[in-house]
Amino acid sequence: MPKVAEQIAALPMRWDENGELQVLMVTSRDTGRWVMPKGWEMDGKKPWAAAEIEALEEAGAKGYISHEVIGTYTYRKKLDKKHIVPCEVRVYPMIVEKLKRTWKERHERTRRWFSPKSAAKRVKEPELADLLMSLSKKPKKEPIIRELLKKAS
Repeated sequence: MPKVAEQIAALPMRWDENGELQVLMVTSRDTGRWVMPKGWEMDGKKPWAAAEIEALEEAGAKGYISHEVIGTYTYRKKLDKKHIVPCEVRVYPMIVEKLKRTWKERHERTRRWFSPKSAAKRVKEPELADLLMSLSKKPKKEPIIRELLKKAS
């Protein structure tokens, strides 16, 4: 049984002018499918701080990130043609304050806002789709998001 690698992800979110939650997704560099900004933990950084850096580098998103995980999902990461490693991703919600016009990976990825339901239909990982769907109903009632909104306001 291969060892499960651990990754961290940011779930960048905002509320639109109608008060509806939107989540920011980016395309992956290799397949172009829709994913959340994610990556490996970083030495000397708390996991949520690493997720915040991924959101900035991959999506140009800045804001308030939770220190608490809102959920996890698993997927199989292709390291090269022969090696695949199972990964568990811890997801940290983030309220986006600002989207930068220029950011590190802007020439390698596309970013776009989606409703949680629409994002869930576009992701390949069933657990991630479930997490996104859970946010489509009353996301402000979710304790982690409620705490994050208090900090952001």
